[in-house]
Amino acid sequence: MHKLIAGVDEVGRGPLVGDVVTAAVILDPENPIEGLTDSKKLSEKKRVALAQEIREKALYWKIGRASPEEIDKLNILHATMLAMIRAVEGLPVRPDFVRVDGNRVPAWNFESEAVVKGDSLHAEISAASIIAKVERDNDMISLHEAYPQYNFAGHKGYPTKAHFEAIAEYGILDCYRKSFKPVKALLEEK
Repeated sequence: MHKLIAGVDEVGRGPLVGDVVTAAVILDPENPIEGLTDSKKLSEKKRVALAQEIREKALYWKIGRASPEEIDKLNILHATMLAMIRAVEGLPVRPDFVRVDGNRVPAWNFESEAVVKGDSLHAEISAASIIAKVERDNDMISLHEAYPQYNFAGHKGYPTKAHFEAIAEYGILDCYRKSFKPVKALLEEK
């Protein structure tokens, strides 16, 4: 029996709106997936295709989230760690080892290591990066459908000039992270 190694990555620490999304993926060594790399290095079309393939071929995968309310209460770092814990603990099996993209691991009872630029170095972290990115992008597309005037499908919630202009014109929705400085400043102006 091979060792069950989970890769974990997050997407959405920088946006002003929506959940921070993480994924935990345990790949099947007998069923490799070609083209895995850091999700930011892939076109949207390639990411979506790979996300589908990962969901079909991985032994196990799970999405973890932390809401804007949790982000505001805990701060983005602690909310990200919580979302990572939810992803790994949500797997139907306990991994033997967990590799986390970045420079720290959550406080948990899993043998693990943090790997800087791990999404370019380890296939299981790349896979987690890809499905987390596609999941969060889908969140932003859904939000765009509900509030097209904000163009969430375009800026994905990141603090762009166009996004700030939309906020100035249409206001702050409940799904915004109210502790983030630009949002907090706008709320204090009112």
